[in-house]
Amino acid sequence: MNLRSRSKVSAEFSMSSMTDLVFLLLIFFMLTSTLVTSSALDVILPKSKAQSVNKASITVTINKDLQVSVNETVLPMEQVETQLLTLASKDPEVVVTLASKDPEVVVILRADESVPTGETVRIMDIAYRNRLKLVLATDPR
Repeated sequence: MNLRSRSKVSAEFSMSSMTDLVFLLLIFFMLTSTLVTSSALDVILPKSKAQSVNKASITVTINKDLQVSVNETVLPMEQVETQLLTLASKDPEVVVTLASKDPEVVVILRADESVPTGETVRIMDIAYRNRLKLVLATDPR
């Protein structure tokens, strides 16, 4: 009598499912890492121990070459005020606050530490004239 089994168990291991998983993870991390960019312009923020505001409606960035961007759009300084008012008027909650005395629109000013004070004051003046709350972003130490 032949009691041996005719089917033998294979000791091979298939790596195809493992490589599929690795490629899926690679694609996922490549896509999510491109979404992490914080600003259109590279700036070195001044150092401070103060806490920054987490809620940002509008972000104005001035880099060391005095290029100004409003929410990732690079603009000449003459168009900054109209762009700020356009962005502020798109939010229905903002329209009510522009009519009132208390500003609820938060504009975060991200100015490089080498930017002259006069340029930051120009943005501060625009926010003051249009009753927008302005916060200067800093880098915590």
